[in-house]
Amino acid sequence: MNAPLEKRNRQTLLEKRKRQMRRATAIARTLVGVELALVALPLLVIVVWAFTDAWPWPDLWPQAFSARGIEQALSGRQNMGWDTLALSIGIAAACAVLTTAVAALACRALCHFQWRGRDVFQFATILPFIIPSTVFAMGIQVVFLQIGLARTVPGVILAHSIVALPYAIILMTDITRAAGTHREEAARSLGAGPWQMLRHVTIPQLLPGIVSSLSMCYIMSFSQYFLTLLVGGGRVQTFVLVLFPYLSGGDRTIACAYSLVFLVVTFAVFLIFELLLRRFGAREEGSLYG
Repeated sequence: MNAPLEKRNRQTLLEKRKRQMRRATAIARTLVGVELALVALPLLVIVVWAFTDAWPWPDLWPQAFSARGIEQALSGRQNMGWDTLALSIGIAAACAVLTTAVAALACRALCHFQWRGRDVFQFATILPFIIPSTVFAMGIQVVFLQIGLARTVPGVILAHSIVALPYAIILMTDITRAAGTHREEAARSLGAGPWQMLRHVTIPQLLPGIVSSLSMCYIMSFSQYFLTLLVGGGRVQTFVLVLFPYLSGGDRTIACAYSLVFLVVTFAVFLIFELLLRRFGAREEGSLYG
């Protein structure tokens, strides 16, 4: 008598768990759908505005369409030529590489070593979080004027890197701590030199953090306006410096067209970063273990 009862109880419990899993799956899918909608709808509005000539309130659909915004974004008028776009990409890429390299070294020192002043150094890495961005930009402008870095491309790259460094360190800290030094010690015991150990062990282990740090630092530098304006002094013309007047001036067609260029270029650079680093990681892993 007990065996059939226990079997029914197990079946009832199993069915209850299945219902709970289906309910949880439905809730998760709903939340994901809402999140995707919140991301997709603003992007859809930007795409529509980029090809709109007239969209008065409260109409739900534009009255007239035009390619004026896209034509101006691709024509190079208003100082928005391909040279400006290339300069912006170069500054952002240089900032991403420099900041990620510094963050990787800083995280290694913080996670794997004990030394005097370590806590002070760790606190100093988050100072750009604490100091208001306006105050920081004005202060760094004064310093760069005194040392000759103001109104130069290296000065803008360095200023962007200082702002992006805390984000890169946060992204790199956990993966650096999780990677540890066990594989490096094993490679060293097998006769690997510093360069071999860096290429075949350290970088492949830190690859996810490196990709995340490069992406974050790139987008922060590429979208930096106020700091670029102060440090660059108007001489270093980047994409955002040209885009901002259209955003503040109310010409939404031109602003959205430039925003589309911003999105496409940023997405393309992200793909290049990830493809190159993942290919490097796969090659080094194969050469190490294959």
